[in-house]
Amino acid sequence: MKTSRLNFIQLLKYVCILLAAGFVLVSCSGGETKTEGGKTDSTKSEETIKVGILHSLSGTMAISEVSLKDVIEMAIDEINASGGLLGKKVEAVIVDPASDWDLFAEKSKELILDKKVTAVFGCWTSVSRKSVLPVFEEHNNLLFYPVQYEGEECSANVIYSGATPNQQLIPAAEYLMSEKGGGYKKFYLLGTDYVFPRTANKILKAFLLSKGVPKENIIEEYTPFHHQDYQTIVSKIKKFAAGGKACVLSTVNGDSNVPFYKEFSNQGLTAGICPIMAFSVAEDELRSMDTEFLVGHLAAWNYYQSLDTPENKKFVSAFKAYCAKKGLPGGDKRVTDDPICWAYTDVYLWKNAVEKAGTTDIAKMRPELYGLEFLSPGGLVKMSPINHHLEKPVLIGEIRSDGQFDIIWKSNGLVSPEPWSKLTSPNKSCDHVNHGGTYNIK
Repeated sequence: MKTSRLNFIQLLKYVCILLAAGFVLVSCSGGETKTEGGKTDSTKSEETIKVGILHSLSGTMAISEVSLKDVIEMAIDEINASGGLLGKKVEAVIVDPASDWDLFAEKSKELILDKKVTAVFGCWTSVSRKSVLPVFEEHNNLLFYPVQYEGEECSANVIYSGATPNQQLIPAAEYLMSEKGGGYKKFYLLGTDYVFPRTANKILKAFLLSKGVPKENIIEEYTPFHHQDYQTIVSKIKKFAAGGKACVLSTVNGDSNVPFYKEFSNQGLTAGICPIMAFSVAEDELRSMDTEFLVGHLAAWNYYQSLDTPENKKFVSAFKAYCAKKGLPGGDKRVTDDPICWAYTDVYLWKNAVEKAGTTDIAKMRPELYGLEFLSPGGLVKMSPINHHLEKPVLIGEIRSDGQFDIIWKSNGLVSPEPWSKLTSPNKSCDHVNHGGTYNIK
């Protein structure tokens, strides 16, 4: 009896020890630990590194932006397939701001504050970028912006991989004025009515006037987003071009390009009579257009699918295969273009800077971007050593019947970006390293 009582007591002690151990295990597995003072710390290590994708998947800009979402996901899949980043998988959080500029700001807040993303890849139009800019600056997050823009901006919270005016607008105008480009003397500046076209045309007008083009040889006109009736405008262009040596510098954006080019052809205007130099039409937009009306017209970019390099051929094949594998519209018939190239490049610029810094912390990884080189599908490019823009080549292409471009002119090497145009803001420049952003030149 005495022995049984002793065994019972020992058993009871053993059960208590097991219960205590179990309590500790349960506490640890619940994601909450006690700190000094009895306060609860609910912090636990994240299993993935989250990044946001902020592109219009519906509305007037979907014609251009859907493919950027697709190629960003492809780049993320490539990174994850090769082992991830900092020992973790990269997770894409996708939202649709639906071509609504106010909604861009709301969705950026959602990504940063609710989804806790470490960086965001997105925006196309400058009005969408301007809409989200205060959000990124207030909450110190980083936006990678892949589309050509008007400059006059120098934010510490934006990485601008698209062209600045001196990497697209000015070389295009210079080419058209040259003997090789046709020696054009009259310029019709037609754009969608928002920030980029108006500022771009301000810079273009300043350039043309500085080269001696008379004011009466420059016409400027704008249409709203999703504008469809170009009959009157094209009639004006036809009259303007009647005397010869006239061209159009087009910053028409989104799905309005389809009726514009069609009406241009309907009224008997061709590239031989009055060429259109486009700054917002690339291979992806041409997929939904009848190329019969487009042959011979021009565009200025920093990348074309037709680039004949091993890196680009690999990229083009990979994107087509990815679209087919994922069952995306168009499948292996999909094309690449300039914004697609730089959206893809953005992901790898971010990845390489994070790896160099050993963290996604913006204050630590952002300095690693300065001077960073990357062999992109468009060739070797380099982040400016002092600001958030890319040094890259400039190319002019002529539209072919298959919706691709023949490259008819290219710059001699990489062109350094000028966020503030010397034509319209000669007293300003952008330098985050030595001046903390925009500064006045003495």
